Formats: sequence, C-alpha cells, structure tokens
Amino acid sequence: MEALLNEWLWQEEYWLPPGISWQDIEMKEDEGRFPLPRDLIYTLPLAFTFIALRYVFERLIAVPLSKHLGVKDRIRIRAASLPKLETFYKQKNRQPSQIEVVSLGKQCGVSQRNIQTWFRHRRNQDRPSNTKKFCEASWRFVFYLVSFTAGLGSLINTPWFWDHRECWRGYPKQPVAEAHYWYYILEMGFYLSLLLSVSVDVKRKDFKEQVIHHIATIFLIGFSYCANYVRVGTLVMLVHDSSDFLLESAKMLHYAGWTRTCDSLFVVFSLVFLVTRLVVFPGRVVHTTLVVSLEFFQPFFGYYFFNALLLVLQALHIFWAYLILRMVYKFVFLGKVERDERSDESEVDDEEEEPEGEGDECSWEQRKGTINSKLASLANNCVLNNLTNQRNINSRLPKAR
Repeated sequence: MEALLNEWLWQEEYWLPPGISWQDIEMKEDEGRFPLPRDLIYTLPLAFTFIALRYVFERLIAVPLSKHLGVKDRIRIRAASLPKLETFYKQKNRQPSQIEVVSLGKQCGVSQRNIQTWFRHRRNQDRPSNTKKFCEASWRFVFYLVSFTAGLGSLINTPWFWDHRECWRGYPKQPVAEAHYWYYILEMGFYLSLLLSVSVDVKRKDFKEQVIHHIATIFLIGFSYCANYVRVGTLVMLVHDSSDFLLESAKMLHYAGWTRTCDSLFVVFSLVFLVTRLVVFPGRVVHTTLVVSLEFFQPFFGYYFFNALLLVLQALHIFWAYLILRMVYKFVFLGKVERDERSDESEVDDEEEEPEGEGDECSWEQRKGTINSKLASLANNCVLNNLTNQRNINSRLPKAR
C-alpha cells in the first residue's frame, strides 16, 4: 500500500513545482517543523473528539444558556399512532400527492382531510426546536470565536500577514510554526466533525451548498498542508472565521427573541462578510495565489488544483452574498429582518394551513352552506336597503310637489 501511494499519490509533479524533489525540501531538526501528510491522520480522531465535546457542551452549557436567555420552543401537536402512515412517511414521501392521500385513506379507513392533517402534524413533529438550533449556533460560535482570536494572534506578527509576497518567498522550503500547525489540524478536525454530523444538524435551504463548502474546505486544508501552502492557507482560514462567529451570534440572539440586538448584529455581520468575502478574499488571497505566486515558481498541478478550490469557495461566497443582500433589503425597506434566507427547509410552520380536500364531501357541503347563508344575508340587506330608500323617496315627493 505504501509503495502504491508513493507511486501514484505522492508523485512530485502533483505536489511540488517543476525542478524540485522531495529530497530538496527535507529539513533538519534544527530548521523547524515541515508539514508532512501523515500529520493529517490525527484530524479524524480529533473530529470524533469535537463531536463528543459538542455533545457535552450543548447539554451542560448551551441548554442552560438558552433557558437563561429566554429561548422558547413551540408546542406542537403530536400525530396519532398510525403504523401504515408512519411507514409511508419514513420510507416514501413526507408530502403525499392527492392520489396517494386517497389511497392511504382507503387503506386506513380515514377521511382525506384527516390524512392530510396527520402528515402536517407529523412534519411539524420532526421540525427542529429553537433550543436545538440555539445549541448548534452556540457551539459554532464558540469555536469560530476562539479560532479567529487565536489565528489572528498567531498571524498578526508574521511578515506574510502584511505583505502577501512573503507567502511564496523561499517556497516550498518553508518551516511551519507550532501555532500554525495546530491551527491547521484543529480547523480540519472541526470541519470533518461538521461533515460527519451534517445528517443530524438543522437542514437549511442551502444544505447542498453547505456540504460542498465543507468538502471543498477539507480538501483545501488537506492539500494546502501537504503542498506546504500553509502561509496562504492560514490567511484563508482567518478570513472565513472573521465573519462566521458574528453570524452564529446573530442566530443565537434571533432564537432568543432579542430582535433589535439581532438586527443590529446582522448588519455588522453583513458588512464584515461582504468586505472579507467579496473584497479581501478575491482581491488579496486569490490574487496572490493566481498571479503573485507565478513570480516565484512555474505552475504545476498543485497550483491549478488549489486555485480551483479557492474559486469554488468564491462562487459560494457570491451565492451567500446574494442571500444576505436580500435580507439587508428587507431590513432597510421593511424595518426588520423577517426571516433568515438560509432558514431550515421546513422552518415555516404549516399547522394552521387547511388543505383542500377534493373528495371530502362533508367539508364541501359545509362550505357551500356557509356561502349560501352569506349570500342570503347579503340579499336580505340589499332588499331592506332598497325598501328604505324607496320609503325616503316617497316621503320627499309631497314636499317637492
């Protein structure tokens, strides 16, 4: 297996610029740490550690904090126990068509309206509570805040933080500081944990984009570490963490019902996101990897692959910026942010919706009777008004004569 990896995966033309071999970048112990692919093996157990820490954090810290801040969960009606409908719900479709409703009604001996009501209550039953969404947001907030603070503290005194040409000076033989090594390992372990738990987290409208983002981020971190793109990689992670903790804190306040504070914080997040993701990221980070790096080495596979992943992230930034600008528009012209454009797929409760039962004769007769009574009342009012007007006219005729 090792020979196969060395022959196919670790070929020098994939990872290193032309004319440079693995022997050329070997470093002695006194020269510092050099990134090795085997270091990334530790990120997998670290991901499971993050999942365990999250479980403890949510129950010991996040849940009590949600109660203290006043997070309230909606009381939902539980669907009745009907095994046939439960099997259909889990295995086939959560929103059956009219034909399926008719068929299920015949199988269970229940009216079509009751079938539709059961599915509506069952969908509401599976919707995540505000407490669950608050716990998820608070966990991400804590990590992004700590990651951004630690990353900024480790990078602010480095030369490549101010001059991006320093990202490539001496490449690829660049030692990695201990702080940047842990910055990489912890970030990759965290995103692995997000990818592993994506099936149980709150699913939002941009669920597919989130999965693509996590996968692209993991490949980006892993490849940049193996190819020793660590200097520019730390800048990429810092740019992303700078706005992420603001978004998660705004979500926490939203679930707690702190509307004014949430709206104000959302405006701050929008400004930071638009500046960092649409100005700083493409103007400085992507520019230095696409253009400035060519002053120091000739393009190779790693150059194209790394920049392709950065462009995927930039495309996602544009997509999210569009959603954010829509919310800013609502905030400016409507006075408040009515609902998160990235809200969960089933965020809008439909318990109050009354579906039209095409075959429900009883409900149709009731509606027809109601309509007839209203029409009769309207007709009576019209007749009375006409008689009153006629009486008034007759009373004025003698005076006119």
